[in-house]
Amino acid sequence: MVVRMYGLNGLPLPEEVKNIARWLASRAGTCYGLPAIRARRLYPKLRYDNADTDVNTDDHGECNKFYKSYPRNGLAGGILVLWCTHSICLGFHTIPVAEGRNDVFSALYTRFPTAPKIVIYDFACQLASYCFTREAEFFAHTRFFIDELHAQGHSRCGRACFASNAMRYDARVRAANTSAAECGNKGVRRIRKSVSYMRYDHALWYTRVYFDIWNRMVVRRIMSIK
Repeated sequence: MVVRMYGLNGLPLPEEVKNIARWLASRAGTCYGLPAIRARRLYPKLRYDNADTDVNTDDHGECNKFYKSYPRNGLAGGILVLWCTHSICLGFHTIPVAEGRNDVFSALYTRFPTAPKIVIYDFACQLASYCFTREAEFFAHTRFFIDELHAQGHSRCGRACFASNAMRYDARVRAANTSAAECGNKGVRRIRKSVSYMRYDHALWYTRVYFDIWNRMVVRRIMSIK
């Protein structure tokens, strides 16, 4: 509640509040390499802002892709992982109900000093409007692209949203592995069954250790190529 109050007023977080927030994050399923440098602000004029799921589908425009994956059997909604283009995990947080645009927006806004120049996401067509509506200045120089794997599911979205289209004129996008997140998420499936039988705190530590090992193996593989 205290962190939300500072976010609502746009005030910087005092160091004492940051320390408390870090401790709570370690208990609440948030693990990022970058510390939280700002709070996720509230936007009271946006009716469904900060909801657990994307309940307002009216702002999805012409896109025919929606989130339909909800947890069953009383399990949590999984985890959201930020990946770099080398499939190195930058951090993750647990999802209470189901993945939504707020998960990506909050992770980027609260952790990055400046917004990434390029964000590749399977729902980037609507993530862009979600981010620009809330923090237009912060994301002013960010471009959002749908990865090549999921582009076929966005038959009603403009080609400007597709990474494959941007590859024609942007060498940075052309050199990027747009399926890096999918490769990483496929690797996470190895521990999905194991963590489903664990206590919540045990599952968090197990996942953290798994990503530490994963990142180390990826770095060693990159170093061996060089």
